[in-house]
Amino acid sequence: MDLITLGWNEAFAKAFEPYAAKGHQAGRVYLEHKHLYRVYTEQGDVLAEVTGRLRHEAIGRGDFPAVGDWVALTVREGEGRATIHGILPRFSKFSRKTAGQVTEEQIVAANVDTVFLVNALNQDFNLRRIERYLLLAWESGARPVIVLSKADLCAGVEQAAAEVEAIAPGVPVHAVSSLSLEGVLELAAYVTAGRTAALLGSSGAGKSTLINRMFGSEIMATGGIREGDDKGKHTTTHRELVVLPQGGLLIDTPGMRELQLWEGTEGLETSFRDVEELAESCRFHDCSHRKEPGCAVQEALQDGTLDQARFDSYVKLQKELAYQLRKEDKALQLAEKDKWKKIHQAAKSQRNRP
Repeated sequence: MDLITLGWNEAFAKAFEPYAAKGHQAGRVYLEHKHLYRVYTEQGDVLAEVTGRLRHEAIGRGDFPAVGDWVALTVREGEGRATIHGILPRFSKFSRKTAGQVTEEQIVAANVDTVFLVNALNQDFNLRRIERYLLLAWESGARPVIVLSKADLCAGVEQAAAEVEAIAPGVPVHAVSSLSLEGVLELAAYVTAGRTAALLGSSGAGKSTLINRMFGSEIMATGGIREGDDKGKHTTTHRELVVLPQGGLLIDTPGMRELQLWEGTEGLETSFRDVEELAESCRFHDCSHRKEPGCAVQEALQDGTLDQARFDSYVKLQKELAYQLRKEDKALQLAEKDKWKKIHQAAKSQRNRP
């Protein structure tokens, strides 16, 4: 498989030059296991692991390869195995905080041109969740596109699309049905040869089924929804990059019921541009938008120009990001301290050798 088909470009070629001088090959990660990676190369796919040095220098999970990453590796001919020596700079990455109490970044997909934010038009339809996904999509550096799936199950598709457009100004919104193929061809325009798109959304939103329709055959396992609450069943259990017959690439991801923020300051400003512009018109620069006189945000809430639920969502995400930043700073300090402790211990051990 040639690298151009996988999304290789001049920027990656330039970044790869130091590795090429050492005789390394380029490849793209298409599947991530625990400490192991499946990588596409021009000679075929290989099972790879990172070098001890790369593992030792890594501060967190974000320093390890992720699905969509371009890596420099040496391939052991005849074994189908390889060693990853470095990761090329990413032009985009969709990240979230890992589940649980640990403050650590989890890169869901890297080097993505377009992020399809998939939300099913059933009982699981949720504007506040779309806002959260949209915030991280803008922060990722990729272009967000909102996909309203299972349009055949909804009687008010136009109304739902209008509600989404109101909270996502300037973002393309497509209602699709994988059953009738309505709208599926429109999505193909975003995934042309060498371009990569990632599908993100809750379990049961129809991401894997959509990939099957765009691919033209059943390559992904799919499942239905639970009776009673329209919640989806987990069918995708890992992230995987798929090369389409027409040359584009799609990254399927497991459904995420919990999407904790990792970064998002710029994404918040973009996603809630309407609220930010109102805030700029407040009489006081440090207005808290509560009881201050001349508060443009409160005036908009009172006359109905700004929806109360949207403003509440903005405040909630703003507080969550501030809290996350405080935790992240502390975690980075501890990780850096631990890194240098290991380096000093290794140096001391080296000096004490006879």
